[in-house]
Amino acid sequence: MQSVVECAVRWPSRPFCGKLGLAFCLIGLVGLGGCSAPTDTSSGAPSSQEVASQSESPSAAPATSKKAGDRSRSNRETASKGERSQETSGPPPKPLLSAEELREGWFQLFDGQTLYGWQADNDVNWSVRDGVITADTGPLGLLLTTVPFADFELRLDFRLEKGGNSGVILRSPLEPKDPARDCYELNLCDSHKTYPTGSFVGRVRIDSPVSVEGEWHTYHVRAEGNRFRVKLDGKPILDFQDTSDAVVRAGRIALQKNKGKIEFRNIFVRPLGMQSLFNGRDLTGWRVVPGSKSTFSVEDGTIRVKNGPGFLETEGTWADFILQWEAITYGDELNSGVFFRAMPGTEEAPSNGYEVQIHNGFKDGDRSQPSNAGTGAIFRRTTARWVIPNDREWFTVTLIAHGAHIATWVNGIQVTDWTDTRRPDENPRRGLRLKAGHISLQGHDPTTDLAFRGFRIAPLPASP
Repeated sequence: MQSVVECAVRWPSRPFCGKLGLAFCLIGLVGLGGCSAPTDTSSGAPSSQEVASQSESPSAAPATSKKAGDRSRSNRETASKGERSQETSGPPPKPLLSAEELREGWFQLFDGQTLYGWQADNDVNWSVRDGVITADTGPLGLLLTTVPFADFELRLDFRLEKGGNSGVILRSPLEPKDPARDCYELNLCDSHKTYPTGSFVGRVRIDSPVSVEGEWHTYHVRAEGNRFRVKLDGKPILDFQDTSDAVVRAGRIALQKNKGKIEFRNIFVRPLGMQSLFNGRDLTGWRVVPGSKSTFSVEDGTIRVKNGPGFLETEGTWADFILQWEAITYGDELNSGVFFRAMPGTEEAPSNGYEVQIHNGFKDGDRSQPSNAGTGAIFRRTTARWVIPNDREWFTVTLIAHGAHIATWVNGIQVTDWTDTRRPDENPRRGLRLKAGHISLQGHDPTTDLAFRGFRIAPLPASP
C-alpha cells in the first residue's frame, strides 16, 4: 500500500441463536439449562425473537464485501455474522498446527477452506483455492480479520506475482487512512523505491533490500508494544521501535491486494502478554459460587470439576480480552461451559453471563451437526461450525471478546464469529453486556466430570 486505503466495513446486523437441542429441553423439564442451575431464577429466558430464530437454517456467507459506491447498505452485507456458513458441511478442516503449538497458544486465522472470520472492504476478488487465499482483480483493497489484536506473533506464507504490490497490515482500523499514523503496513513490493519489501510503509525502510517475487516465502512478525521484529524465511530483516507520536496499540490484521496477483496461506497468530489465571497448585483467585453442588479441586495441575450444578468464578473481572484454556471431558457428550462478562454469582442467580459451550456430541457421525450447540458455540446465541474435539482428549479454546463482537477457536480452528446486536442489558442472558464481568466454570449436572488447565488472559486495549 502506497497511499490511503479506503474501507467501508459494517458489523453484523442481527443476532442468531444456535439450536438449543437437549439443553433447551432440560431448561423446561428440570431447569438445568445450558449452564444454569435450577435456582437461577433471574437468568432471563430467550426472547420470542431468539426462540423463533432457532428453527431457521443458518445462511450467512463466511465473508462478504461491499461494492465501491454502495456503502450506504447496512450491516446485512458483512462477513461472518455468527451464523454457520453455507460452506460448513462435512468434516472440519485438517488442523495445521501441532499439539505443541496449540498448547503454546497458536491458532489459525485461515481455516484453509473458507474466508470465515475475515471481511473485505470492497469488491476485490478474494477467494480460496487449494488451501490458498488469493486475489488478482479489483482496486486496492483489504481483507481484514473481524477481531483486533494487540501484542502477538504472526506467521504467514505469501507469494507475490512478479511486478506486484501487496502488504500485510498490522493493528489496522476498519478504515485505515495513513499507514504512517493509523496502522503498520509491512510492505510486499520489491520495486517500491521508498519502502521496498520488508519495510513499514511511511515509518521505516529496511536496511538491506530483499527479493521475494514469484516464489513462496514466510513472514514471521513479533509485535510487542512499540517494537516490531520481522523475519523473512527465518532470517531477521527488521527490528523497529516506534518512537513517534503515532504508536498504534491494537487493531485488525489485514491482507492487501494492490497490484498483480497475491496469495496467502498458513496464517497463524499467537497472542503475547498473557497472564495466568490459575497457578496449578490451588484455587487462589477463584471462588465457589454459593449453592454449588459441584466439587472443584486441584489435581495434577488441573482444575477438576465433578457433579453439579455449580460454578467456580474468578475474583477478577474483564471486559475486552483474549482468553485461552485447555479442557478435557471424562465421559461421553458431557455438558459444561466457560462463562464470561458474568455478573457476580449468587445462590439464586449463579450464572448470568455469556457462555462458551462445552459439548462434543454431534449427529449421525457428522461433525458439522452439533447435537447441543457444540464446543465453542456461544450457548443460546450460535451453533459451532463444527464439533472439533473428542471426549477424553485434551483440547484448546481461544476466546476473543471485543465490544459486541465475540469469536472462538477450538484446537486452532475458528468455530464462532458473532456480534451481539441485542439491546444493552446488565444481564448477558437478556441483552448486550459490554461491562467487565467474571469468568466462571460450570459443573452442569451430576454426570459432570472434566478438567481445565492453562487458563491465561490478556486485556484488549481500545482500538479504532
